[in-house]
Amino acid sequence: MGAVRKITVNVPADILDAATRVTGKGVTATVIEGLAELRKREMRTALRRLKGKVRFSLDLDESR
Repeated sequence: MGAVRKITVNVPADILDAATRVTGKGVTATVIEGLAELRKREMRTALRRLKGKVRFSLDLDESR
């Protein structure tokens, strides 16, 4: 992790409680995990946009 920024956010208690139960971690770790998931989702979306635009061929026998 690089630079750290301290933030203050207002989050509905029921959503935060559910999220911390899911992760089994504290509030900070849960928020970090949630933000990381948003970044991963955006990367997956960007990859989906490339579908059909990138030519790729792989010979499995040759690569082994």
